[in-house]
Amino acid sequence: MTTGSTATDRPARTAQAPAAPAPAPGSAPVRVPAPSAEALADAPMRQARNSAAFWSATGRSRGHEVIRRRGFVAVDGDERAGLRILIQEPDLGPDELAELSGLARRAVGPVNAEDPYSATDLGHLGMRSLQMPVMLRPPAPVGEPALEVIRARRPEDLQQAERIVIAGFELAAFEPHRPGELFPAALVDQPGASVFLARHEGVAAGACVRLVHEGFVSHYWVGTCPDLRSRGAGRAVMLASLADVAALPATLTASRLGRPLYESLGYTAAAPATWWALPRPAGLA
Repeated sequence: MTTGSTATDRPARTAQAPAAPAPAPGSAPVRVPAPSAEALADAPMRQARNSAAFWSATGRSRGHEVIRRRGFVAVDGDERAGLRILIQEPDLGPDELAELSGLARRAVGPVNAEDPYSATDLGHLGMRSLQMPVMLRPPAPVGEPALEVIRARRPEDLQQAERIVIAGFELAAFEPHRPGELFPAALVDQPGASVFLARHEGVAAGACVRLVHEGFVSHYWVGTCPDLRSRGAGRAVMLASLADVAALPATLTASRLGRPLYESLGYTAAAPATWWALPRPAGLA
């Protein structure tokens, strides 16, 4: 899967913690400690901050406007990328809600909003909602991926990752494929951002984006090629992308299909997040 007086978002660079040692291939499964109640309670806020940093980095790399307010961040894109709203606080004020609503009504493309607190009702905009869990993984070692995984930096590798994500998530708004639109080359130059690509027998099979921000890790667009599902590509990109940041806590928002994979990697459901979607601009709905 924009608020306040308009400002350009420039998150500070975050140093990555040293990687926790990984077990040798074929060793016993890694034991991940249970997260504390305090860490679980903190997870929605951590995911809110990381998601805002990720979508701000994506927006900057695409040349889109990033709007920051106390209670939300919005990335205002074109007719294909649309408007992305990241709720940052559970107590949006009337002015913030009015501004957010105005942005949605003026959007020229699809509108999507993420609320990890499940506290802001956007039903008045005609948006549909669904709930997915925010999940937390405490710092812990990870195993070795069974497939080849690279950190994508070359345009051709980023384009393969794009195609996997567009097909895997059925992103009709990004069809036909325009190379560099979903994952611009500038994305991997943004602080903390990395794109990973898994290959099965030499064929691109899975991809994800990782964002390290303020001492936390999160993952986005974890997808597999529809023709190569159940080959371990999703697990491989997750393991490889966690390897050098395993000493940091990690959050993500899980789909119903993705949740079993994340639970097997040591993630625990912390709280329900509400995602709102409007395929067409609110003003045209």
